[in-house]
Amino acid sequence: MSAITIGQAIVLGVVEGVTEFLPVSSTGHLKIAEGLMGVPVDDASVVGFTAVIQVGAIAAVLVYFFADIVRIVSAWGRGIANRQERHHHDYKFAWWVIYATIPIVIVGLAAKPLIEGPLASLWVVAGSLIVGSGVMWAADRMGRHKRGEDDTSLKDAMLVGCSQILALLFPGFSRSGATMSTALLLDLNRVAATRLSFFLGIPALTGAGLYELKDALGSEVGGAGPVPLIVGTAVSFVVAYASIAWLLRYVARHSFNAFVIYRIVAGALLLALLGTGVLTA
Repeated sequence: MSAITIGQAIVLGVVEGVTEFLPVSSTGHLKIAEGLMGVPVDDASVVGFTAVIQVGAIAAVLVYFFADIVRIVSAWGRGIANRQERHHHDYKFAWWVIYATIPIVIVGLAAKPLIEGPLASLWVVAGSLIVGSGVMWAADRMGRHKRGEDDTSLKDAMLVGCSQILALLFPGFSRSGATMSTALLLDLNRVAATRLSFFLGIPALTGAGLYELKDALGSEVGGAGPVPLIVGTAVSFVVAYASIAWLLRYVARHSFNAFVIYRIVAGALLLALLGTGVLTA
């Protein structure tokens, strides 16, 4: 018997697509949605399912930023072949994305038992939602928003890349929230911070999805099942594409206040549901 039905896969695909790139924590929202639907949150196939449908959201990034990605990869390839091309910012940026992904890979593999065990608790999600909102609020006000995407450096990429570890260890903190907040503290403007978060998420989330594929397709309770997995991934792709387009337009004109307020409300509501027994951690 599949651990996840097609109907549940659709709901989770929508949740993943909407929240993956918004700074509100896709992992936290997925765990809440799973809890409300009675899905076994701590089952290996369910954990794998949520990681794999992230690939749909990442595919949306690849399609949306296809021209940028081709430009960066082409510059990287030219730099590999020709030393004179290595001064180009796109060539350097490609390496920075690779370097900035290494820390989260190391921590992800080393801390996997903790991530899928004690740190998967909904109490952790609730606390991380609230604490992360404070970090985002402070970063949005402390940052001077004066640097654009062409002003990024290796230091920026490494610090922003390492901040992904916060979301890895504390579901609810939000990978995009952590990366955007760090970028804002480094004085990047909101659009540059958001785009950098997207690019750094491509290798990290794709790698996590592929690594978890074996758990998503088979476990003690029969696996998530290939059909729900395909449906969830397809839905997350469509919804994430729309979410990316909306977010880039939004951050060009607005602060992150709406996300800060939403995170606090969501965290408080989750604490109430856990405290009253409506949800179990």
